[in-house]
Amino acid sequence: MTIFIKLFTQFFIDVFYFPVWWYSFGSKRAFLACTNLIGDANGNLAPGLWLKNIFVPMFGQTDWQGRITSFFMRLINVIGRGFGLLIWTIVVWIFFFIWLVLPVFIVFEIASSLFLHT
Repeated sequence: MTIFIKLFTQFFIDVFYFPVWWYSFGSKRAFLACTNLIGDANGNLAPGLWLKNIFVPMFGQTDWQGRITSFFMRLINVIGRGFGLLIWTIVVWIFFFIWLVLPVFIVFEIASSLFLHT
C-alpha cells in the first residue's frame, strides 16, 4: 500500500513541478538549443565570410572582368545566404515561441472541452 501512496504523491509532485520546469530549466535548454541551431546555420552558410572576401577575385582571375564577375557573384551569395539565414532564424524562433505556448494552449483546449461543451 505504501508503494501506491508513494506513486500517487510522486505523480502529483511531477504534475505540479512540470510547469515550473517547462518555463525555467526547460525554456533555458530550448533557448540554448535555438541559439545553437542558428549558430550552426551561420557556420554552414557563412555570409560573413563571403562578405569579408567580396573584393577577392575568384579562381585567381585578376583581370578586371574576373574581378567584376567575382564581386557580383559574391554579392549575390552574400544576399542569398543572408536571406537564408534570416529565414532560418525566424523559423527557429517561431518554433521556440510555439514551444513556450504549447502547454498553455493544451490546458486551455482541455478546459474548454470539459467545461464549455455544448
